Amino acid sequence: MSLLPLLAAAVAFVALWLAWTTFNAARTRQTARAEFFTAVAPLFDRVTTRIEPTGFPRMTGHMGAHAFDLQAIPDSLTFRKLPTLWLMLTLPEPLPVSATLDIMVRPTGQEPFSRFPQLRHPLPCPAFLPEGSGVRSDNAAFVTPETLVARHAAIFDDPKVKELVISSKGLRLVILADEAERGRYLIFRDAEVGLVALSPARLRPLINTLTALRSDLLNHAEAS
Repeated sequence: MSLLPLLAAAVAFVALWLAWTTFNAARTRQTARAEFFTAVAPLFDRVTTRIEPTGFPRMTGHMGAHAFDLQAIPDSLTFRKLPTLWLMLTLPEPLPVSATLDIMVRPTGQEPFSRFPQLRHPLPCPAFLPEGSGVRSDNAAFVTPETLVARHAAIFDDPKVKELVISSKGLRLVILADEAERGRYLIFRDAEVGLVALSPARLRPLINTLTALRSDLLNHAEAS
């Protein structure tokens, strides 16, 4: 009996299995990415969401008088670094400040979400920030007082907090939301991130920090 028909059948079976597995993985990835913000939606009074070209959503969450912008930004192009997923939380409401202040934890100059390298004035790193943090501004003479920022520095106790931006356009926090599993990435080049939805417990402290910081900035401007 010739083995060729059996080999052909085996090859066909393996090909079909691989195609089915690839299809299922793509469908699972697409669904997981699209639902990344689903669990945090109940934190807000109402939300509007659209799916970005990356497959991840961008969401506006309305909470009282505030409208928070949430973005999930995958980063798989940075050399010698595991693929990562950044969460960018922005409160885009004007503030009475005269200069941008950007605090970046362990800056590399390769953060795809930030203008940090373009800010021309480096500033000394206060003791209340994590070691290796960078501080920059577009106008060092008018930055937000260090004592005011220090009142909210506890957010940096979270090792996944990457950046805080204070500007006349509003406030922004960036955190590391997910990172590819090192072993699977090194062996199988599996760069998948964001399969587990963002949790309310993860987001709530970031929202609280931005709203409290905004209130402090407004009170400081009124008292000046």
